[in-house]
Parts: sequence; structure tokens; C-alpha cells
Amino acid sequence: MNNIILEVTKNIINRSRKHRTIYLERMAAAKSESVNRKPLGCSNLAHAIAPMSAEEKERLMDMDTYNMGIITSYNDMLSAHQPYGTYPEILKNELKNYNSTAQVASGVPAMCDGVTQGKRGMELSLFSRDNIAMASAVGLSHDVYDGAFYLGVCDKIVPGLFIAASSFGHLPSIFVPSGPMPSGISNKEKAKVREEYAQGKVDESSLLKVESASYHSCGTCTFFGTANSNQMLLEMMGLQLPNSSFVNTNTPLRDELTKQSAKTLVSLTNTNMSISDIVNEKSFVNAVVGLMATGGSTNHTIHLIAMAKACGIILTWEDFDAISKVVPLLCRMYPNGSADVNHFRDAGGMGVVINELLKAGLVHNDVETVVGFGLDKYVVEPTLTDSTLEFLSSDMISTNDEVISNIEIPYSKEGGLKLLGGILGESIIKTSALKEEHLYIKAPAMVFHSQEELLTAFINKELEKDFIAVVCYQGPKANGMPELHKLMPPLGVLQEKGFKVAIITDGRMSGASGKVPSAIHLSPEAYEGGLISKIRNDDMIEFDVENGTITVFVENGILDKRENKKIDLQSNRFGLGRELFVNFRASISSAKEGATTFKLVGEENS
Repeated sequence: MNNIILEVTKNIINRSRKHRTIYLERMAAAKSESVNRKPLGCSNLAHAIAPMSAEEKERLMDMDTYNMGIITSYNDMLSAHQPYGTYPEILKNELKNYNSTAQVASGVPAMCDGVTQGKRGMELSLFSRDNIAMASAVGLSHDVYDGAFYLGVCDKIVPGLFIAASSFGHLPSIFVPSGPMPSGISNKEKAKVREEYAQGKVDESSLLKVESASYHSCGTCTFFGTANSNQMLLEMMGLQLPNSSFVNTNTPLRDELTKQSAKTLVSLTNTNMSISDIVNEKSFVNAVVGLMATGGSTNHTIHLIAMAKACGIILTWEDFDAISKVVPLLCRMYPNGSADVNHFRDAGGMGVVINELLKAGLVHNDVETVVGFGLDKYVVEPTLTDSTLEFLSSDMISTNDEVISNIEIPYSKEGGLKLLGGILGESIIKTSALKEEHLYIKAPAMVFHSQEELLTAFINKELEKDFIAVVCYQGPKANGMPELHKLMPPLGVLQEKGFKVAIITDGRMSGASGKVPSAIHLSPEAYEGGLISKIRNDDMIEFDVENGTITVFVENGILDKRENKKIDLQSNRFGLGRELFVNFRASISSAKEGATTFKLVGEENS
């Protein structure tokens, strides 16, 4: 094992010891009754089984059979989640083969960030993660389940489901993906037309045709943003079937994998292998390693910290940074390259990536998974042989070195994310798509308080110069920390014209973080008095990615003496349901602490 990976793991274990002990004691107590229907009174049980068939009722009255809960994020507006409409019946029918049943315990909200980009609804996106966790808890609180399926793919949905699964960590559990849509128009061509639209070179109807050719069917969007990073993480943590994430939706192989998930959950329940027995500090280290090796979404520098808290584990940005320095970048998927997740799967997918990381001693193999002990169980290829699902072991070598490389010849010696520090605080930058000439910029600041302000300045030709855009009051407490995707096309245009541009913000960028250097998730945020709110137009800023620093060249003491520029955020407090989430804004933690309303295990009453 790599010494730095071992050291980071040891540090996480030591700092988490108190809270992890409390968590495991709680899970052990909850596991003391193996069949949760036994303590129910007759009236309670009758209510639970009332809508079921006579055959299912007869099974459930036998306390030695299993009843699984299904937490589903199905809706038919979100492309990745539309396939889940048929999953409950597939799972129920498969469970009949094992004398077991299942019930949909809860449906949870599932927002499409692609629909809400640049709109007011995006201000609920991050909050939806904790809302999903709570909605899942309501369903599982009926306490009539022996195990749980979690059906979710996209941005905030999987982290929310994971937080719930960890809170119900005494239950055997498995995550069930839906798979990506087939490849449409290339992501590179889509990005090009977006930039042309920003310049007024193509009209809206032309842009819509291109967007519709990219997002064209059910299934996950094909670029490597947060949704597909979620699927990568679940495999790195051993919580769904091996190399199964990127099998296309609505295919025979996808259907057989879904059935296999049911069989696997029964097996986990037979051995009383709960999610709290699987997930530990090593699991989270493996997840962070996977994030760096694949150049995954920056959103997970927030989500993984919140997910770890739910398990009594304290993960920090410093852990991410230390791991990134020793884990090479092995994958090129848009926005880090032109390939999409279908090309990634065709090249060998997660089986190849995990194999490379194991060979280099960069991940822990001694971990439990839903398919047995050892992460090497994931170095396989699922395939159908005469309609029978098999997981075939092989050398798992990349078949396309333009999409997946190897440890000996990586695309970069360091991972895809980096921690930036300085007088303003700490922030995250996605480096995997940056050209070397964009790793350093020294330019005057231009301050904006919304995406709209910057877009207006671009349209008015006010940005034809070198500058660093400082976009503040975009943090969790200010307006829910929306993703700022709309900034990329105009800034990309300016970069193509030869101007040196960059972004510093307390907001998010996620999968949109690409060729424009973007210091995001800045903590502390402007709303809480962060120094970003004291930057003024024309302040000189040095953006040095290689050395991990952001420097503001203002005379000593001047920045401290300036007043925080206050802006009116009242209009962000209502409309499209935002008034219902006011309490979230009041209680949410910083991005560095997971931007969560939930406390660390053992601190719920603090």
C-alpha cells in the first residue's frame, strides 16, 4: 500500500474514533432483532400488509421470510430515473424465487439539475440531498423491513440515499443503478454550439436541436458529471454490483443486473451483512481515490464529507488534497476529454480502473462489499452467456488508452482535484481539464453577485480583457449554493479569444468545471463574513494552481478594514417553494463541512 494512503487512512480513523464508536454501538443495538415484523402488534402488521396479494400476505405472516423495503427516486421527468418505474415489479418478481417480498417504502424527490440550471429552482438543489435522506427515513421508519434497495443515480439523490442508508445501517442494503443513455451528439460538439450561442452566432432553435441530440433518451446523461461520479463512488465503496454502473438502460444485461441485485440482497440478509458492516474509513478513502483517478465531480468534496458524517467518520478537504497528490489521473471523459461514459465502459470501465489502482497499492483491498470480501471482486466484466448473467474475471486492461490509461503512463501524475488556500480561505479546483498555460493567472478582479450580472457584462462587451471573476453570495447560507454552469460558455469564449480568465466563488460548478480555472466552494462564504465579500473591482489577484494558492494584492490591513459588501437576498427567500427551506439556510454548515443540516453522529443535541 502507498504510504500516503495509509497515513491518510490512519488519520481519519484516529480523528473519527469517538464518533465512529457511537455509530457502531447504535447499529449493533438496532441489529439485535433480525426480523423487524416480530415486535409489531397484529393491527400494525395488518396495516403493513393490507395492500399486498394473498400470496404475499401468507409469506409475510411467516416471520422467517424476508420483506425488503424499496426507496425509489422514480419520476418520469428525470431521464436517469424514468427507468425506475418498472424496477419495483422486477425486484418483487425476482424475490419470489427466494420466498421473499418487497414493498416500496418511500418515494423521494429527484431534481434534474439540467432543467434548473440558471433558474431559481436550482437554489433548492443542494438542500434536496438532506430532504431525500429525511424522506427515506420516513419510509423506513415503519420498521417492517429486513433489507433495503436504494434506487437512485443523479446528483444529490445518491448522497441523500446514502445518508439515509447509513442512518439505517443495521439493514442489509444495496444500491441499484439504472444505467446511462446511449451516446448522442458528442459532448465536445455540444459545448462548441453553446459557446457559439453565447456569442450570438447561432439562434435558440439551433441550440435546442443540439441539446436535444445530446440529451435524447432515458438514462443518465453521458458526460462524467456528478451523476456518473456517484455511480463510480458506489462501486469504489462496494455498494452495488461490480462494473455495473455504466451498462445502458433498458437492455437485457441491465435487466439481469437488476434481478441479480435482488438475489444479492437476499444473500446479504441471509448472512446479516448490513451496510454498517461494509462501509468504514477505508471505504471512504477508496471513494476519494476513485474520485481523483477518474477526474470526477467537485460536488463530492461536499457530499462525501456529509456522507461520512452519517457514519461517524470525519473526512476533510486536506484528506482529499493529500490523496490527490499521490493518485494519478487515469481517465478522460468529458469535460476532461471528448469521450463519454459509454466509451469508458467500452474501454473496460470501473473494472480496469480498480485493477490499476489495486496494482499500484492506492486502494484498500481488505474491505467488505455487497458481493464479498475484497475490492478485487470488482475486477470483473458482467456479461450474458445464453441469457445467463456471469461476472467474468480477466486481466482487465484498457481497450482504449485515449479513455482509460494505466498507472505507468497516466494522463497526469496527480488526481483531478486540488485544494487552494490563502487569505480568502480554502477552495477546491478541478484540474483534470486545465491546460498547463491556465494553471497560473495574475489579473484584476471583477466582482459579480450573480450569474446574471456576469452574463449581462459579457453581452455588453465589458469582459474583453484579462480578469478574475469574483462571484460571491452564492454559498449555502446565501442562496442554497446553486451550480453556476451558465458562467462556462461566455468565459470559455473569452479564453478562446486569448484572454486570461478565471473564477473565484463561494458557489458550485460541479461537472461544468472544465477548461476555465475555477476556485469553487470557497469557505468561509460571503454571507458569513468571508473575505471574498471585501474584494473590490481592480484588486489584483494571483491564481496559482500549481502551488495551491490564491493571493490578493491589497496593502496590509486594507482588506480587514473594508466593510463586507452587503446585498439584498430577500428575493431568494421565496418563490418556487424556497420559503419552505428557510430553516435549511439557517442551519446548514459550510461547504468545507459538507454543506449539511445534519450533525456528526454523537453531536445531534449540540
